[in-house]
Amino acid sequence: MSIIETEAALHEAHRDNHTHRDVNGGWLRPAVFGAMDGLVSNLALMTGVAGGAASQQTIVVTGLAGLAAGAFSMAAGEYTSVASQRELVQAELDVERRELRKHPVDEMEELAALYTARGVDPELAREVAMQLSRDPEQALEIHAREELGIDPDDLPSPTVAAVSSFGSFALGALLPVLPYLLGASALWPAVLLALVGLFACGALVAKVTARGWLFSGMRQLALGGAAAAVTYGLGMLIGAAV
Repeated sequence: MSIIETEAALHEAHRDNHTHRDVNGGWLRPAVFGAMDGLVSNLALMTGVAGGAASQQTIVVTGLAGLAAGAFSMAAGEYTSVASQRELVQAELDVERRELRKHPVDEMEELAALYTARGVDPELAREVAMQLSRDPEQALEIHAREELGIDPDDLPSPTVAAVSSFGSFALGALLPVLPYLLGASALWPAVLLALVGLFACGALVAKVTARGWLFSGMRQLALGGAAAAVTYGLGMLIGAAV
């Protein structure tokens, strides 16, 4: 094998091995945590009511009400949060756009100074800034990335955030109610299915962390189980008191 072929092979091996996890989690992280939130909160709510010696019908109604209330609350909160964040970003982009239009030379020098501060030769930094500033939209994108840390073309959608939050929370919250809807008359099938769901969610979280799936699954199982046990105990105490 020639030197060129050897270097090419080493380059391919480096490219294949030099990969990183998605530290933002992509769509998986918010979906899994939304489902986990719905599962834990609704399981705790139902076990708390069950601890107070409530009837089967009351437990089912409580679970369905908790599902609906939590899902709508999550969707509304997520929509408001993301919409507010998007409006703030748009306002800052408008400020930057006006500055680029009114003071293009100053903005170009600002960009050059930023690259120089990062170790680029001043002459080279100025040349790069000049070339990047020729296109106003490209200049806006570069300044937004460098100064604001955002991508103007990749702003989150409030609608998508609200719908995904609603769906993931509702899916998680449905698990503890499902056994009752399928004919169960005792609490333990709902708790068992919810605990299995908690373990599965924890194992999926390992996809975006450095932990093993077994550790992540057992940790979430323990936390969710503890929340259910505590609320069941509180339900018993409150039920006995009233």
